[in-house]
Amino acid sequence: MVYIFVFFLFLNILSFSVPKNLSRIEVYATSFFAYAFGLTTDVVFDLHYDLYGYLSPGFQWLSMLAIIMYFPSVSFLFLNFFPFHKRNWSKIIYILAWSAFSISFEWLTLQTDFFYYNGWKLWYSAVLYPFIFLILVCNLKLVRRQTTNR
Repeated sequence: MVYIFVFFLFLNILSFSVPKNLSRIEVYATSFFAYAFGLTTDVVFDLHYDLYGYLSPGFQWLSMLAIIMYFPSVSFLFLNFFPFHKRNWSKIIYILAWSAFSISFEWLTLQTDFFYYNGWKLWYSAVLYPFIFLILVCNLKLVRRQTTNR
């Protein structure tokens, strides 16, 4: 479990270190959206339906810390380097690559007992990740539209 948090710390340091292609308001809005989206999803699938969870059943502060450290940093890194001005094929490959990373990381967290399934399957995540990343892109486009229409 310590390795998972070290990885989360690495993602956050990386997020603060890389050259920024997003404005401050875009970083704020998309990070907050990713946090709220991830937390909402986890509350429904974990706490309500008990399909998966972090560490052990029920709420844990370490789970909350993981969500705070993981969702905003991954969404920022994903969106910061998203190929907006490339062809759709490049965008699809980019989303699939991040989905593969997410599936691999989820599998790793399962091996460390940081994350557990209780009816959920890894292939469910594999189907959902491209849609999740597409939702993040759509949210950023919405933020950009709202900030340019002022």
